[in-house]
Amino acid sequence: MQFRTQIPISKSNNPIDYNSKILSVGSCFAENIAEKFDYFKFQNETNPFGIIFNPVSIEKIFQRVCALDFYQEKDVFFHNERWHSYEVHSDLSNSDRQELLETLNKAITETNKQLKEATHIIITYGTSWIYKNLKSEEIVANCHKVPQKQFSKELLSAELIQKSIQNTIDLIQTINPNINFIFTVSPVRHIKDGFVENQLSKSHLFTALHQTFDFRLSTFDYFPSYEIMMDELRDYRFYAEDMLHPNQIAIDYIWKLFSENYIAQESISVMQEVDEIQKSLRHRSFNPESEQHQKFLVNLQKKINLLGEKLPQIKF
Repeated sequence: MQFRTQIPISKSNNPIDYNSKILSVGSCFAENIAEKFDYFKFQNETNPFGIIFNPVSIEKIFQRVCALDFYQEKDVFFHNERWHSYEVHSDLSNSDRQELLETLNKAITETNKQLKEATHIIITYGTSWIYKNLKSEEIVANCHKVPQKQFSKELLSAELIQKSIQNTIDLIQTINPNINFIFTVSPVRHIKDGFVENQLSKSHLFTALHQTFDFRLSTFDYFPSYEIMMDELRDYRFYAEDMLHPNQIAIDYIWKLFSENYIAQESISVMQEVDEIQKSLRHRSFNPESEQHQKFLVNLQKKINLLGEKLPQIKF
């Protein structure tokens, strides 16, 4: 008897290897996957403007990045003793306005360069629910704890999301026509919106994504992270304490399926070498001065040097 389902995943026609340059943007799950890329020493950049959940706010970021449209004083505001931008995450907020503007504009310049050089971009959408500033009527990426009465909450239609996704693709392809896209929907459950509302939100993302383009085309891939969480890992033991976010076991499992299908076969052995070195680097000796431990460190350095000779971009 079969007691679980398994999501079929097609292998990518353009797999990631150690020469690939990856840009990951989107929800907090984008950061979970990016941490794996970082651990295994791939060339990866993640959320230069912080975590962003909804498709329209992600599109806005790429409008700025692709056009080198820099932030000005009118684009930031002061609240709770810090300067913020409604377009980015609060992690970038700053007590000094000029420093915030410099940080944001540096991120635009660097991300434009990264986007031009990237071989793959991974976009993780989190929600269709958005908050609109009542004064400006602009959709915000983050409310920065500004009173709720200054915003209206709305559900983006699948049609509007589809248009936003297509705009994002068009923007990126104007400066990098050869980039490979990987789209996914975050498995994080946004229960603060409501149980039914969370499902409705995710369904709009699915509908928009699958109506935007044919994933059989070579430059577009869809990775079913949400579906894996819901159908393969359908048990609360795979959730963190908040019962909303995948725990480390779930993240590791989803990464395993991702790497099996989206990472080039010849890079798997390198990943194993990197993993062995990473574990050795985290090893803590009971007697650091012992001859045995000194030999261990010498052998470890040899492994790092040998790998560095093969792939100079890998740094520990």
